[in-house]
Amino acid sequence: MTLEVSCPNCDKSVTWCKESEFRPFCSKRCQLIDLGEWADEGHKISQSIQSETPLTEEMLDALEDEFLLNNKFFVEPE
Repeated sequence: MTLEVSCPNCDKSVTWCKESEFRPFCSKRCQLIDLGEWADEGHKISQSIQSETPLTEEMLDALEDEFLLNNKFFVEPE
């Protein structure tokens, strides 16, 4: 059984399989239109705040330190 989905951009039917290079989009054009929407912030993934705990300066500093430890490309060269 093959799965048919609608292109998120133009609603054209797309077969969901390995040969459908741009799935879930029907074409490179529709894929790039969607990418442009994300780049222009036309699409967003919003999430509500998970906690009622207010962030303190110490908490933000600790988060920043942890982020910098795990992402060396933000560290200044020595």
